[in-house]
Amino acid sequence: MKSLLFLVLISVCWAEPHPGNSSLEHERIVHIQENGPRLLVVAEQAKIFSHRGGNVTLPCKFYHEHTSTAGSGTHKIRVKWTKLTYDYLKEVDVFVAMGHHRKSYGNYHGRVFLRESSENDASLVITNIRLEDYGRYKCEVIEGLEDDTAVVTLNLEGVVFPYSPRMGRYNLNFHEAERACVEQDSVIASFDQLYDAWRSGLDWCNAGWLSDGSVQYPITKPREPCGGKNTVPGVRNYGFWDKDKSRYDVFCFTSNFNGRFYYLIHPTKLTYDEAVQACQKDGAQIAKVGQIFAAWKLLGYDRCDAGWLADGSVRYPISRPRKRCSPSEAAVRFVGFPDKKHKLYGVYCFRAYN
Repeated sequence: MKSLLFLVLISVCWAEPHPGNSSLEHERIVHIQENGPRLLVVAEQAKIFSHRGGNVTLPCKFYHEHTSTAGSGTHKIRVKWTKLTYDYLKEVDVFVAMGHHRKSYGNYHGRVFLRESSENDASLVITNIRLEDYGRYKCEVIEGLEDDTAVVTLNLEGVVFPYSPRMGRYNLNFHEAERACVEQDSVIASFDQLYDAWRSGLDWCNAGWLSDGSVQYPITKPREPCGGKNTVPGVRNYGFWDKDKSRYDVFCFTSNFNGRFYYLIHPTKLTYDEAVQACQKDGAQIAKVGQIFAAWKLLGYDRCDAGWLADGSVRYPISRPRKRCSPSEAAVRFVGFPDKKHKLYGVYCFRAYN
């Protein structure tokens, strides 16, 4: 029966006018439209830039092809936002809306809602942006049997920095690397963030974990210990390694902060424990590695005094290279992990804003 119906439809669509029929002056074309106007979902911008603590709108609108209406009115519109993961097979639920029903998920709970500036506006507003919000988001609109999607990337202003703990080079498995970044007011960096940092001049010969589980490092000045002096600059890729057993350094990413980073003026140099107490007495906390990098990169903080940080390292930020203070390049200079009980240095503190 289905085959017979198909043949009938074909004969109707492609029938030529009979030469003996004078009433047919033109060839007749019959269009068959099965599902009505096609649903289209559009993101007006593919990339959106923001920073930690800010608010952002990820654009998304839906239309029906060949019409200016938002929906057909026969089905409720369902809008679903998800965050795409690096393996492209899993998605993290962010927000779902259908009619008057709204639901946000996980760390997004209470921080996301639809803008709804018009009846076809499915744009997602994210408030109080966190470092882990960085990434690619999918806007999916469903109406009856029709659906379409658009993808928007949320980029954050920030800085990538290499990190290794007190025990030395190549001592972190993937999970320890993630925790190490969090402890330093940052998150483990993505490949895109490391690539952007390399394009901005980051050169580091130690391989480190990235958020997708790969191990890579950026080289702007090729040399023998770093892949060979005759190689081209680029991000060197070691590939994917066992997250539990393999050990490397890590590349962390941090953005601006809601507080004040500063070098504590103190009459004497301090041991590590004295430095911690001095910051607390000043109404602050000893600063973290991510905070000194953010202050240096995003605020242009410059100080030639070496100071303790929370992980027990001693560093100082130079934005204006000069004699005796990183003469060749702007950088956060790393002194090392001195003896906490006997070595004396200044201290960098961080006071959070309420």
